[in-house]
Amino acid sequence: MSKIVVGLSGGVDSSVAAATLHNAGHDVIGLTLWLMKGKGQCCSEGMTDAAQLCEELGIDYNVVDSRDVFEKHIINYVVDGYAQGVTPLPCSQCNSTVKFGPMLSYAVNEMGADYIATGHYARITHNADTGRYELRRAVDRNKDQSYFLYDLNQEQLAATQFPLGDKTKPETRKIAAELGLHTADKPESQDLCLVEQHGSMKTFLEKYLAPKPGDIVDSNGAVLGQHEGIHNYTIGQRKGLGIAAPNPLYVVGLDVGRNQVVVGERDSVTTSECTVHRVNWVSVAPAAGPIAAEVQIRYRSQAVGATIVPIADVDGTGHVKIIFDEPQFGVTPGQAAVWYESNGRVLGGGIIEPM
Repeated sequence: MSKIVVGLSGGVDSSVAAATLHNAGHDVIGLTLWLMKGKGQCCSEGMTDAAQLCEELGIDYNVVDSRDVFEKHIINYVVDGYAQGVTPLPCSQCNSTVKFGPMLSYAVNEMGADYIATGHYARITHNADTGRYELRRAVDRNKDQSYFLYDLNQEQLAATQFPLGDKTKPETRKIAAELGLHTADKPESQDLCLVEQHGSMKTFLEKYLAPKPGDIVDSNGAVLGQHEGIHNYTIGQRKGLGIAAPNPLYVVGLDVGRNQVVVGERDSVTTSECTVHRVNWVSVAPAAGPIAAEVQIRYRSQAVGATIVPIADVDGTGHVKIIFDEPQFGVTPGQAAVWYESNGRVLGGGIIEPM
């Protein structure tokens, strides 16, 4: 059997992941990364529940102070992104730079672990023909979190287990109840940890970004209203504009140089293509030419048909152009675009660039 360090958030998913591996006979150790102070599954409340779980299972529990790493790679990343007029996706960034990277290093080098495991809903398989580890969607498509995991590398995939990848959420809750875990009925977290602690992304950003009033304009530059800072807006946003107009208006663009929020009607927020940088080909070697795939441009969106076209790399991070089969609404710079095969294998992903 293997020595496995399980990342514990204090929620039911990571609890069942740990209990399942423990009951299978593995040497399981619980580990929580202390990311920030306050409420939430990744903070003080989560640590208390994680510690209680480990006591119930009779396994060791460890906490690693990762607050400096989290501030450097996530808080600064999010604040800088909003200040530059994009809507960053902290979860995939956190997985690759805070959770799986440092956690795997600590688990292997400091604790002598063979693997790490988490309660994510995703699957990892090994392709004997290519020698690559492949990331795949979870069986439960409603809970599938592969979108947030596209940036993991081969070393991380090889040493990671997702015990819940073949389970549905109701099955996970049932297992927790059957095992008598105290987290069985714990409510599910619905927000980012930053939002969960501060109440809203707006409140979080107010700690770091001062109000910077400017104009809300249409595509011709006509002033329609005022804003308190472009960081409060995102592409495709309709609510909260404070503008009276005969037809609904949406945020079309954020002009950092002019400090303007540009708005327009719905058809002006659709696009047929976008450029993606910081590309990671997770399950396959980088494509040499155009490939057809299904692309997901936000966590809760349906994957849509598209062509992925590798293009000249201008900054060493890897670039592709995504050409959608049909125009898409609200393609948002800073969010991830992740492309899949129809069988659920994650081919790759990257960050959407400003148009």
